[in-house]
Amino acid sequence: MAAWDLTITVEELGPEAPPLKISVTSDLHIGGVILKVVEKTQLKKDWSDHALWWEQKQQWLLKPSWTLDKCGIHADARLCLTPQHKPLRLGLPNGTTILLRACFSSPVFRTVMGICKLLNIRHPEELSLLWPVEAKKKKKDKGVEEEVYDITCAPLPSATMLKLSSGMPAFFAESPESEAVYKTLSVSQPAPAPETIAKMYRSTTIVEKAQVNGRWLDSSRSLLKQGIKENDKVLLRFKYFTFHDITPQIDVVRLTQLYEQARWAILLEEIECTEEEMMVFAALQYHIGKVSLTEQFVASCPAMDDLDSALQCLEVKMDRESSADDMLQTMTAPELHDYLKIFRPKRLTLKGYKQFWFTFKDTTLSYYKSKEESCKEPIQQMNLKGCEVAPDVSVAGQKFCIRLLIPGPEGMNEVYLRCEQEQQYSQWMAACRLASKGKTLVDSSFSSEVQSIQSFLAMQKTTPSNKTAQTDDSINTHSLVSPRYQKKYKPKQLSPRILEAYQNVAQLSLTDAIQRFLQIWQALPDFGLSYIVVRFKGCRKDEVLGIANNRLIRIDLGVGDVVKTWRYNTMRQWNVNWDIKQVAIEFDGNINIAFSCVTADCKIVHEYIGGYIFMSTRSRDQSDTLNEELFHKLTGGHEAL
Repeated sequence: MAAWDLTITVEELGPEAPPLKISVTSDLHIGGVILKVVEKTQLKKDWSDHALWWEQKQQWLLKPSWTLDKCGIHADARLCLTPQHKPLRLGLPNGTTILLRACFSSPVFRTVMGICKLLNIRHPEELSLLWPVEAKKKKKDKGVEEEVYDITCAPLPSATMLKLSSGMPAFFAESPESEAVYKTLSVSQPAPAPETIAKMYRSTTIVEKAQVNGRWLDSSRSLLKQGIKENDKVLLRFKYFTFHDITPQIDVVRLTQLYEQARWAILLEEIECTEEEMMVFAALQYHIGKVSLTEQFVASCPAMDDLDSALQCLEVKMDRESSADDMLQTMTAPELHDYLKIFRPKRLTLKGYKQFWFTFKDTTLSYYKSKEESCKEPIQQMNLKGCEVAPDVSVAGQKFCIRLLIPGPEGMNEVYLRCEQEQQYSQWMAACRLASKGKTLVDSSFSSEVQSIQSFLAMQKTTPSNKTAQTDDSINTHSLVSPRYQKKYKPKQLSPRILEAYQNVAQLSLTDAIQRFLQIWQALPDFGLSYIVVRFKGCRKDEVLGIANNRLIRIDLGVGDVVKTWRYNTMRQWNVNWDIKQVAIEFDGNINIAFSCVTADCKIVHEYIGGYIFMSTRSRDQSDTLNEELFHKLTGGHEAL
């Protein structure tokens, strides 16, 4: 075969060095090309991490046995021999930036797995990488450089990574500096100054929130293929809000970073919460900040871990054994019944709440004129499967309402239920939440749902506190609440309210306080919703698609109202037409929807839906093995095929 010259740039020789020309034949394989280049450089070093990057085609040549002919490489190809792992600036949820070596040649999904292994974060499938928002540099800020923690000397993550008995990866224990870096990962940061919060980018409208989701990197393509260069900055964030198997003893970094992401979502008003909820969040932040100065997370003890896993196995076994009892119980399924008030907001009417006798059976809510008439036909029956449930509560004002958005043929029907007191509200709210997921009152999680609602209400109660707490000067109230409340109240007005809420959480340990914060965050009506602006087929105006872990929501862009909800468990199939960039989904009952995306690529929507379906396949037994192939099948689109 005829020999011809191939031009290859070698990064190790420096930016000024001319490209090398090597003589090759078309049947020479990629490994042989690299060997020839290495021999020609005469550099004695470890080349095992290097690979060829084909600039015009924007692709890595990672199969050493493939010939140049098979790869389609001719004399005009510009190739570069470059390391696969390069330095990357990584912005963490807690605001710190770390410089580490990340893989630029693997799909982003695997790169994130490597990063999480290095930082000791389990379940990397829940996280992904985002392009940061371009910050406008002011003249004053010219000299201000952000602090970057350099851990590029860490070993590249391998399949087995050594752990120390303290639960810290071995690398971080090697020097006091690297141990300090681990501390910034695993201990929550002090409350930010109000000026810091004010300076940070805040998405105020639903469209701005939707634009954030247009910045997710594609999980099935490499960093270099997506235009990310050495030393660029990307953000590591939790993307899928289904947190699998959180164990405080071993998930120190994961829990801390999750808390930090939740805290910033509250402070920057990315998620709506009521004033009372904001005071509880503020009190918990104040408490966590105070306790994390003195108390550390409980380090993992192997004997306790064995006991925990034994208990979990026993729990699973007992669940299986109790299935016969469940069948008996289902035949005599429990019911809720009581007098409640109902209100249906219809435009142009000012009618208030009316009292009726309500019964709750399976996932159906029925109401009658009175208790005596409950043996007759109900006035109305409402099946709550697939509905939206939101609290409308003010403990101080003794208002306990449940807002239901029930799917109907013409869209969502809005209904408010009003309960008399906490106990009644907790039970009916828990029943509505379970019914929306298709579960009945028989479900074992009913009592724990009731308890978590009651404990949250208890935290909102004000207790007459001692005078010393009221005059605590160390509390910087404006660092604990979002800008809306910073403008609305003076610190003098906020202090007593936050300290009153603090009385209810002051006894919690650090781990419990963080978990409580996350529980309340997860109970917010808008929790876990990722917005994309879309244009539905046949419509002339833009609308918003909300993507959650179990459903898709169609939202009117003008008013912000929920128009329709579709559950994943009724989804038959979803397709993407990559030519016209349109997503088409088919649900049970011959329901078909199709839309094109305005603020993001349709690949991002496709990846969200596939990702959440992948998350639902995880079980406790296989918690350590990640089925990467299945993830790419569900999220990769035409590239995965």
